[in-house]
Amino acid sequence: MNITISNTHLSATINPLGAELISLKDKENREYIWEGNPIFWGKHSPILFPIVGRLKHDIYSHNEKSYSLSRHGFAREMEFSLLEKSATKIIFSLTNTDETLKNYPFQFELQISYTLIDKNLKIGYKVINLNAFEMPFSIGAHPAFALPKSFEKYELQFEKEEELLSYQLENDLISDKTISIPMQENSLPLAYPLFKNDALIFKKLESKSIAILENKVPFLKINFAGFPSLGIWTKENAPYICLEPWFGYADIKTNSGKLSEKEGVQIIRAYETFNSEYSIEIL
Repeated sequence: MNITISNTHLSATINPLGAELISLKDKENREYIWEGNPIFWGKHSPILFPIVGRLKHDIYSHNEKSYSLSRHGFAREMEFSLLEKSATKIIFSLTNTDETLKNYPFQFELQISYTLIDKNLKIGYKVINLNAFEMPFSIGAHPAFALPKSFEKYELQFEKEEELLSYQLENDLISDKTISIPMQENSLPLAYPLFKNDALIFKKLESKSIAILENKVPFLKINFAGFPSLGIWTKENAPYICLEPWFGYADIKTNSGKLSEKEGVQIIRAYETFNSEYSIEIL
């Protein structure tokens, strides 16, 4: 059963399956999250764990053994348990199972929190290493924001004026080919041809916030300080844009296959905890 939290400004609804945010509305009932129409894409805002993107051949090795993980990992397809709930905050938890250990040989707890503060929804990630040894992982967000008007009426306003250097995908893996995407001052007008080769992938960005503008007026901002990488994605003619803060990304074509050597991977020491947070701000 979906669970809703709310304050005087916003309401957020989360599905325990994948601990996925499926709705964010203001007091005027404007919906900011993509509806999940499967004609385009049947998700809303999945959690990417324990990998982001695709592995080469969908396999990796650890301690001389091979394992298989599908694109973006398994967390988005698993039922989370409810750990804590109040009117404005909710925390979900996922722990390893016999099935996850077959594909990811680590004991862990993944906590996802949603907290409403004024016109902000803060989304927190806590990854707990329950092993007596290091645990490699990646984690990422994949929120899709609804764009009800014509796609060309929207633009992305970056926090800083910088060169946008996007790494190109080849067969879902990151190649060594890059394209420089021109901005108008610090804004990127949206157009479907930008995504003809799938997602835009930025391994590093100076900007740590991006606003979405509708007819030159900003209405939403995503704040992702601490996240090193970002993906931006949509499909042809789809009325949404995904802004995806990541710790990690798809395999590069020359990856060794060892999870601990994967470019962008995070390493948690024995029994330690990783914390991060991003927020969606309604303007």
